[in-house]
Amino acid sequence: MAEKKIMNRWLVCVGAILIQLCLGAIYAWSVFTPYLKGAGWTKTQTQSVFAAGLATFAIVMVIAGRIMPKLGPRMVAMLGGVVLGLGYILGGLLGQTDFTLIFLCIGIVGGAGIGLAYVVPIAVGMRWFPDKKGLITGLAVAGFGFGATLWVKLAGNWGNLIASQGLSTTFVIYGIVFLICVIIGGIWMVFPPDGWKPQGWNPPEAKDSATKAVAEGFKSSEMLRTPQYYMILLTFVFGASAGLMSIGLMKLFPMTALMANGISEISASAIAGTAMAIFFALANGIGRIAWGAISDKLGRKLSIILMMATQGIIVIAFQKMAGTPVFLYLGATLIGFNFGGNFALFPTITADTFGTRYVGQNYGWVFLAYGIGGIFGPILGGKLGDMNNFPLAFTICGILCLIAAGIISMVKTPKKLASD
Repeated sequence: MAEKKIMNRWLVCVGAILIQLCLGAIYAWSVFTPYLKGAGWTKTQTQSVFAAGLATFAIVMVIAGRIMPKLGPRMVAMLGGVVLGLGYILGGLLGQTDFTLIFLCIGIVGGAGIGLAYVVPIAVGMRWFPDKKGLITGLAVAGFGFGATLWVKLAGNWGNLIASQGLSTTFVIYGIVFLICVIIGGIWMVFPPDGWKPQGWNPPEAKDSATKAVAEGFKSSEMLRTPQYYMILLTFVFGASAGLMSIGLMKLFPMTALMANGISEISASAIAGTAMAIFFALANGIGRIAWGAISDKLGRKLSIILMMATQGIIVIAFQKMAGTPVFLYLGATLIGFNFGGNFALFPTITADTFGTRYVGQNYGWVFLAYGIGGIFGPILGGKLGDMNNFPLAFTICGILCLIAAGIISMVKTPKKLASD
């Protein structure tokens, strides 16, 4: 009888948020960079660790999706927590301020741990909440966004960990917390029994071969042979590029624009810092929940069209908004809100287009777009910034978002090939 007892599905939500709060540590890397620069690191070295973490995160997510059916989601999540935690612990104990060891321990090992655990709450949450796929995915990945603020503040002016304990000890403390919390969250990372569905909910009836194929689910090998995959991937690339380019320039460009309007450098720095650390960061987390819930009402494709179209307009307009504090805060909020929406909408459109059954494997391939955008967007912004042409970077990325809205509008329900 005990084996037939069904877990309260909201425990999955609790576990998902707990896991993602820890994984959001990758976005908190900036809090460590001033101390590493003080220890003799170059700017390139500090950014290399962050870039290595992002790249490893995206690549290992594909591997996590492939091993999840064999090991089970609980084991993969817990393994991710162990790897992430050990990366930070070893970085603190062995690396101290040594670039090579920090790069390997926190960049590569830590990034691998994030990649292992990230997709698990998404895949598990969609199985338990087929009636609220957008909302549950948004809640799960919101933890990732809010986690960055938590770990920055604890290391900085909330907990003063770096000032009181030192950089190495802070790495060790974070590693222990990550390891324990992800393992605890992983306890609830289990799929529902076969055939289970929420009380009162019935799946939509498959009326043709295409919708039957989606209900059955596309394996990754099948998904990669459809044009729909590449259309979704390219849409995500453009959206991620715009958001990550904006993150990279969210302080530097507004400072330039504000100073051009007669605001002092100190005041401009404070205003631009507030735009990034408060308005962008909070909207990024809220946007994940809001766009997920919106998509449950409007549908995934229409939601992405609206998100990409508004993002394109705002990013283009931001070059004019950045020079005035009120409009800078508004622009940072809207860009952050839409950027966060990417992480709720693309897992769910992957599930809607290719089925929920293999979403853990399939979303890893879609998420490669984030790695591509993480290279293209910031490099574009940096190169044009060096040429003193920040506005062109925002214009290009804004146009790409508008193009993305057009691309996603053409995505149709795929059909499996006859040989499948």
